[in-house]
Amino acid sequence: MNKSNFIHLRLHTEFSIVDSTIKISDIMARAADDGQVAMGLTDFGNTFAYLKFYKSARSHGLKPILGVDIGVQNLTKQSAPCRLLLFCMNNSGYRRLCRLISMAWLSNSSRQGYMDFEWLKEKDQILGGKMSDDLICLIGGLSGEISEKGVNASASVVKNEVVGKIKTFLPVFEDRLYLEIQKAGFMGEDQYNELLISTAAKFATPVVATHPVQFLDKQDFISHQARVCIAEGETLSGAVRGKIFTEDQYFCKLEEMFKKFSDFPEALENSYEIGKRCNLEFELNKVKLPEFKADSEISLDSYLMQKAKEGYARKIEKFYDLGKSDSKQQKLYLDRLSSECEVITTMGFSSYFLIVADFVNWAKANNVPVGPGRGSGAGSLVAYCLGITDINPIPFSLLFERFLNPERISMPDFDIDFCQDKRHLVIEYVRDKYGSQSVSQIVTFGTMASRAVIRDAGRVLEMPYSFCDQLSKLIPVVQNKPLSLKEARKKEPLIVRRERDEEEVSTVLELAKPLEDLVRNVGMHAGGVLIAPGALNDFCALYKAPGTDGKEGVISMFDKDDVEKLGLVKFDFLGLRNLTSLALTVNQVNRLHPELDLKLESLNSFDDVETYDLLKQANTIAVFQLESDGMRRYLSKLQPDNFEDIIAMLALYRPGPLNSGMVDDFIKRKQGLQKIDYFHPDLKDCLSATYGVIVYQEQVMQIAQIIAGYSLGSADILRRAMGKKKLDEMAQQREVFLNGAKANGYTESLGNRLFDLMEKFAEYGFNKSHTAAYAVITYQTAWLKVHHTAAFFAATLTSEINDTDRICLLVKDAESNGISLLTPDVNESAYNFEAIISDDKFENSNSNIKCIRYGLGAIKGVGEAAISHLIEIRKNKKFEDFFDFCCRVDHKLINKKAFESLVASGAADSLIKNDKLNRKEVLEGLDQFLMLANQILAEKNQSSLFSDELSRESVKVGFVKKNYFPEREKLLLEKAALGFCFSKHLFSLIAEEAKRYMKNSLRNLRPSDEPYWVHGIVMSVRKQMSRKGPIHIMRIEDNVASVDITVFNDLQEKFKSEIHEDHYLATLIKAEFDEYSGGTRLVAQDFLSLSGVRMKYLKELELEICDDMIEAENVKNTIQKLRRLLSSKNQNSKYLIPVCFKLNLGSLTCRAKLSKSWRIEATDCLIDDIRSFLGENSVKFFYRD
Repeated sequence: MNKSNFIHLRLHTEFSIVDSTIKISDIMARAADDGQVAMGLTDFGNTFAYLKFYKSARSHGLKPILGVDIGVQNLTKQSAPCRLLLFCMNNSGYRRLCRLISMAWLSNSSRQGYMDFEWLKEKDQILGGKMSDDLICLIGGLSGEISEKGVNASASVVKNEVVGKIKTFLPVFEDRLYLEIQKAGFMGEDQYNELLISTAAKFATPVVATHPVQFLDKQDFISHQARVCIAEGETLSGAVRGKIFTEDQYFCKLEEMFKKFSDFPEALENSYEIGKRCNLEFELNKVKLPEFKADSEISLDSYLMQKAKEGYARKIEKFYDLGKSDSKQQKLYLDRLSSECEVITTMGFSSYFLIVADFVNWAKANNVPVGPGRGSGAGSLVAYCLGITDINPIPFSLLFERFLNPERISMPDFDIDFCQDKRHLVIEYVRDKYGSQSVSQIVTFGTMASRAVIRDAGRVLEMPYSFCDQLSKLIPVVQNKPLSLKEARKKEPLIVRRERDEEEVSTVLELAKPLEDLVRNVGMHAGGVLIAPGALNDFCALYKAPGTDGKEGVISMFDKDDVEKLGLVKFDFLGLRNLTSLALTVNQVNRLHPELDLKLESLNSFDDVETYDLLKQANTIAVFQLESDGMRRYLSKLQPDNFEDIIAMLALYRPGPLNSGMVDDFIKRKQGLQKIDYFHPDLKDCLSATYGVIVYQEQVMQIAQIIAGYSLGSADILRRAMGKKKLDEMAQQREVFLNGAKANGYTESLGNRLFDLMEKFAEYGFNKSHTAAYAVITYQTAWLKVHHTAAFFAATLTSEINDTDRICLLVKDAESNGISLLTPDVNESAYNFEAIISDDKFENSNSNIKCIRYGLGAIKGVGEAAISHLIEIRKNKKFEDFFDFCCRVDHKLINKKAFESLVASGAADSLIKNDKLNRKEVLEGLDQFLMLANQILAEKNQSSLFSDELSRESVKVGFVKKNYFPEREKLLLEKAALGFCFSKHLFSLIAEEAKRYMKNSLRNLRPSDEPYWVHGIVMSVRKQMSRKGPIHIMRIEDNVASVDITVFNDLQEKFKSEIHEDHYLATLIKAEFDEYSGGTRLVAQDFLSLSGVRMKYLKELELEICDDMIEAENVKNTIQKLRRLLSSKNQNSKYLIPVCFKLNLGSLTCRAKLSKSWRIEATDCLIDDIRSFLGENSVKFFYRD
């Protein structure tokens, strides 16, 4: 027998998700090296890897045999589900299998992807015949549960089951049914195989040998077991998996398989026969575009041209007033429009453009905000005229060939930004228009990245989480992505050292290494939507995304790369929250000023001076793409005063250009600090907008066109070649470029210089079409911030309503821009933030103060249903007081937690002030309020005329007032409810006292050779790993600024009882210049708490007693009570502070310094007690100079 006459037919790859560590490229290389002629793929329940496997097999000279390992249920009423292998014999078999697998995932509520046995017998309504036709079926193979049955059950029971399966499947598959035998180290497999072979002979059913390949090499068994443990939440010490997998399930070479089955070579030969019967061929790289149904009888190409001309008349001719007086400009536009249409129609993409235009314009007509453009599509004039984009490409030198190149055939790809909250409406529209069977979203695969796989490996080894987490954080992160384990070893010496010195570290990393980058889970692509020219499951199998319901969760089993290879067209429906914010802002403006009828498309002159003043001041929090600290620093330096500057900054603010010095050159040239060099006068028009710096990919293309006579299509090919850095191709292109330059009269020296520059800047150059389109959003947000500030912030806050950190930042910025924020109010606030114009006036002005009413939706612990109910109830009549509020709302919708949050946030202040109560008193008496309110609700149907008033009186009589409510406690309640202290900053409570001992503000800290003290409220502490071990980054704030301070671990451990969020800390810092950021790096040297500061520097405490605090004009009684209060908390401290009294008795004021026996320890607790007794402003601190 020819030893090549065996084909592995049972193979799980990493795309089985749970139980394999095999990467396709690895096993293909191994099979090819072994002289094998084909490989089968049978991942469990899916076709995720089909195209990757198909292409890899072909590239290694192997024939791909595509199948699936799938569960089948409902064989009989009593039978349990069983597993079988199905293989596609041809394209029809593939289509049938795709539909079967799709039905298994989309109709099975168990989410296990099991198909129903009856489906196999059903008539195929599309292809004819049965659904099982053109499929080869293998049954009987040993897997976990069957293996156990084979060991534990009697031979007769097993035989009856095998006979039953053959009788069930043989009528369905006929000569395409095979019985499967294995020799993979399962218990009882020899007896089972003998029984299977003898039974098969009775039914004349062929037997085929398979080997269940789960990992590549024998030594990979432990890492495979770890992979399974990770997926199932187990540990390696568990005993269950030993019954399911064996050490023999590695990839066996041909020689090993022939040894295993030397007693039954026909079973090996049958695998080869199956391989010969399976001849699936994919038609790749041929576009399968759905046809747009036009409301016209003319061709789609003519219809595209018609719609483009209509858009031209509406958007360009009318707006730019291109009449006969400007025939040259008009000709430029019409020629460009005509040439683009010709390219689009010649390449066969009319339908694509019309489909995109249709759903984009539907979105605009149905109040779904759409972005002005994204990616290279903004370079198309046809797209602009059709309404797909909203930026005119010609004034900004945007190139169509960057999007669609007639000299390099590839599918166009419009990325469309929609409002994040309404994007689903557009997808629903497309699904309704083209049919749900033809529309789906796209699968994505999450992988085991380096940091995560270390934690996973540690968990299955039962290592402490803190140990694994600390180890994982040694992996450096570059551009928000952790390095691979291999790269991390090179970059971080501590990893190598700990791996060498610590056995636990070595064990974890050894286990993590083979698991790194394996597929871990399945997800849904953020924006990709497929529209097929027919039922999608005729092209690929469909899947139900985890955690989704209904049609929205349907995704393709092929990822974005594979659907493109298959020729299916992907449309990107991306969600952009800034569009939500823009739309909300316009709505707020038009609500306040209906006479304006503001529309975003009217903001396209890009020449507003006040907008550029805002940018020059770097007042760009919440301005699209411009709010990072680094970007704001560059804006301050650049001082942008035109739209091209905005476009350039968006392109330049990326790691490559920033590290290359391009940004500094750009700014210096803009400011006249560096000479502008255009290299040749003929390039001035091309480079003038960027002051001679090659910023954009389009400029590379234009230089090639101007100097060397390239067509823009050829120039795009040159740009791509430069980006890929292929040396042979670059050498050829250089020769073409130099010859072209010479033919156009330019020197070889200039040609070489320009080619070198282009090659260099191609690495950093960005797509101008993309940045120009995004710059439109940047300009619009900046314009709205400066001209409609209250509406802008109300809308932006609403768009971030679930992100308390963002709300805190935006509230601060709103206040710094002159906007007052009003406390949330159950009688006045809506769910969202709302801009209002108050009746108050600015000082020395007749202008009304612009305010924002805080949105109830931003209060934690109060759900949307509760707020909607509250707003509905108050429509007829506002709430009179807190008890009225408790009585009128449904306590099932507004529960006790919601009441507590509303009170803590201040939203009930307008109700409780009528009873002269404070928030603390209401919270402590809330049970009583709710109990009596429930009594009233229960008595509503009884004719008790006085019950309501009696209950109200009961609340007042039974209520215990506690006059003192510490301001700090109030602020912390606000923070719990709102995410930050709304009324004032915590620092303001200490600010007046702190002035007496602290001179340094956080706003302008400078490097210094000597350490100095700063202070503030601790806002957060985060731990991270460095080469020297863990460090802590502590953020503190005073009332003007915030800074990050590095705290080394030994200092953190020493002061961990003091370093807590919301605590005041004075910090001795070493301020150093940070070369990386260009700012100041602060490193903590020492700490003092507020009590520590007082102990060290407080000279005297003054207690003020006013006449309204004296009981019945008895000064002596008041002082005696105060004496008892002070002495009760002043026992053993050695840090005692002198005390004096200041008496304000009517017109009499006197100050008395008290004896040593009155001295106290000035703790926070005692100070609060004194204020509770004498009043909030009764304590004054005097510090030593």
